[in-house]
Amino acid sequence: MNTSAHSDPLPRPLWQPGADRVARSQLTRFHTWAAERHGAPAATPDDPAPSYATLHRWSVAELETFWAAVAEWFEVRFTTPYETVLADPAMPGARWFPGATLNYAEHALRAGEDPARADAPALLHVDETQEVTPVTWAELRGQVGAVAAELRRLGVRPGDRVSGYVPNIPQATIALLATAAVGAVWTSCAPDFGARSVLDRFQQVEPVVLFTVDGYRYGGKTHDRAETVAELRRELPTLRAVVHIPLLGTPAPEGALDWEAVVSEAVEPVFAPLPFDHPLWVLYSSGTTGLPKAIVQSQGGILLEHLKQVGLHCDLGPADRFFWYTSTGWMMWNFLVSGLLVGATVVLYDGSPGYPDTAAQWRVAERTGTTLYGTSAAYVMACRKAGVHPGRDFDLSRVQCVATTGSPLPPDGFRWIHDEVAEDMWIASVSGGTDVCSCFAGAVPTLPVYIGELQAPGLGTDLQAWDAQGKPVVDEVGELIVAQPMPSMPVRFWNDPDGSRYRDSYFEMFPGAWRHGDWITLTDRGTVVIHGRSDSTLNRQGVRMGSADIYEAVERLPEIRESLVIGVEQPDGGYWMPLFVHLAPGATLDEGLRDRIKRTIRANLSPRHVPDEIIEVPGVPHTLTGKRIEVPVKRLLQGTSMDKAVNPGSVDNAELLYFYERLAREKRTQTG
Repeated sequence: MNTSAHSDPLPRPLWQPGADRVARSQLTRFHTWAAERHGAPAATPDDPAPSYATLHRWSVAELETFWAAVAEWFEVRFTTPYETVLADPAMPGARWFPGATLNYAEHALRAGEDPARADAPALLHVDETQEVTPVTWAELRGQVGAVAAELRRLGVRPGDRVSGYVPNIPQATIALLATAAVGAVWTSCAPDFGARSVLDRFQQVEPVVLFTVDGYRYGGKTHDRAETVAELRRELPTLRAVVHIPLLGTPAPEGALDWEAVVSEAVEPVFAPLPFDHPLWVLYSSGTTGLPKAIVQSQGGILLEHLKQVGLHCDLGPADRFFWYTSTGWMMWNFLVSGLLVGATVVLYDGSPGYPDTAAQWRVAERTGTTLYGTSAAYVMACRKAGVHPGRDFDLSRVQCVATTGSPLPPDGFRWIHDEVAEDMWIASVSGGTDVCSCFAGAVPTLPVYIGELQAPGLGTDLQAWDAQGKPVVDEVGELIVAQPMPSMPVRFWNDPDGSRYRDSYFEMFPGAWRHGDWITLTDRGTVVIHGRSDSTLNRQGVRMGSADIYEAVERLPEIRESLVIGVEQPDGGYWMPLFVHLAPGATLDEGLRDRIKRTIRANLSPRHVPDEIIEVPGVPHTLTGKRIEVPVKRLLQGTSMDKAVNPGSVDNAELLYFYERLAREKRTQTG
């Protein structure tokens, strides 16, 4: 791996915000106020780079003062006040704002309390017809209140789990906010997930209510989900009620409530005052073995972290329209909904990212008057490859920022946005994780943008790059470390009573410090370069899935003795995901078997995780304790030499590794 982030000692920025933009940003106003009220170093808007650097240093050196300032700046409503900001700074186990009670949903709906905004759009829903359907703040409050009242009527209490098998439609946002208002715990999967994939997640948390659609539309086709929903109902014995959302127009199945009946009369929402660390939702991030991790994040932790991100880093407010292409199975959907916290209008697009053509998302941005548009790095590169010209073909004059995540945006992606969207465009490549439902580094409205680099670490995020000995390094590749707690870090994993799985996931390599599993470089200019995953989690279009999910599905086929799946980040920004199969005696890897493998993954897991190639191998290497070796194989495929990729003495059959090394060499020869 190249250990130098940039060869030019003084690279020129691709973009720089004008003085007026810096001065009017919420970040500059917060900085000036925090200097006056909370002892932050003085803001110097005429010299924004060192100004942000000093603010960031203060935010991590004075962690408690910083987060108290964020709560005050955004006028967080504590139903009961907090005793202290941080009761125990050790990780894991940091306790934020003990004694405080609040409610996330109250803050998400707060803008609708203003009579002047009652008829303004809170949500804009767009599907593949490109029709824009608004939901006003008054309608949103009334429907959230109605659903919350129905949940209470069903006996749902704080701490109960409510699940959604729903696409990115207004009903999903309403159900999430109603769940939060009651103090129940939301969890969702997108309807392109197969039943097994959903059950692996929902069965862990035992939901009492399921919101579900009858199907969805994607890529110009209708996908019926009636059978999958029936299977979910059978296999989730804790369900007390199912709420049917007739997206395809079918009547509610027997025993299910109808969405339209539930929301027929507006109800003023009632918000349960909840402890700061009360669970808000469960997100899923797969390890390399076993079931997906069920990550529990808190009402207060998410509220503060998202106010900081959306308000200060994304610079969003009531005049903005916030669109991020996402599904309900990805943390970016939860992040998108949090645009409501600052009174922004949230754009919900339910459809294929590239239908009816590759330019689909730009069309949505134009039709909705989007001001911050977020997408995946992969989509940007697909547009570049397809010869899309957004700036020429669409009116994007309202778009102030194009943000990307899911994987690092390659240098060519920065250049393409600059050249083909607008030269005066703030490009925010951001990186974080499901694990914190936020960004560790990315958007800063007052800083320049350098090609291939994230602008800076986020405020209150003690981001460091560590070498193998746990020593911080600058201008060298290291492990992404967060050295102090963030409020949105998980309060726990579900069904992890002693916290061992949580500790093993982030704190095993460097006790007391969060190791995220990414390779990064922190440059001497304060920018951040992300090099990809340092573990073997599959990260496809921003949706992470553990290899265990793939193995479980594929190895049900009688012809497959064993399999190995690897996700390989490539230098050009691509992502190669081969599936290696060790066949049972007598089996042949013909087109029929290849097709069945792909269909199995598509049906049981998700279309995103169908492999790019299926390759027959003589065997799968294991550790001496029988665990499949993934990370060393990934390193070999990325071009790492054998002696640096793996200790052959730790492998049950070291000879097999030479097969993968040869394959990697051949692949490089073909693509070189």
